[in-house]
Amino acid sequence: MAQHTTQQLTEQLAEVLLQHGWMLATAESCTGGLIAGHCTDLAGSSQWLERGFVTYSNEAKHEMLGVDATLIAEHGAVSEPVAQAMALGALRHSRAQVSVAVTGVAGPSGGSPAKPVGTVWFAWATPSDAGPTLGAETAWVKTEVMHFAGDRAAVREATVQHALRTLLQLLQQH
Repeated sequence: MAQHTTQQLTEQLAEVLLQHGWMLATAESCTGGLIAGHCTDLAGSSQWLERGFVTYSNEAKHEMLGVDATLIAEHGAVSEPVAQAMALGALRHSRAQVSVAVTGVAGPSGGSPAKPVGTVWFAWATPSDAGPTLGAETAWVKTEVMHFAGDRAAVREATVQHALRTLLQLLQQH
């Protein structure tokens, strides 16, 4: 896929979500609401953006999304299990049919040898016939880790772009 601007990705995502008749929920940590912010830059986004959760602290992840505190304690906030739980929690605590979650180390500090600055875990989820239990339903979840270079702003922008680009690709497969 050719490199697109964040606005172009968001416009394409809006079109695909509208075609499906689906709403999106975001669960963001390291991006602090930038994904939802880019979505609301588009007029008419209320037709396809249901809500955004900014869950920067571990307590917010637990209180707003229902992420089990033991998951965070065992794996750290920047981990695959937490990203997955955030995406599922965004579905569970919204009326959306699809969610995206991001949790990472944007820098310039906060990194470790195991999770250096630029490490971001992503999760995308939608209800389906197979997958983790989502209340009375089940959900399909895709997770991925990326390592982005650059300063804090560059890591956050790369995170937004990757979240939107991958979501768009996943929706176009449906």
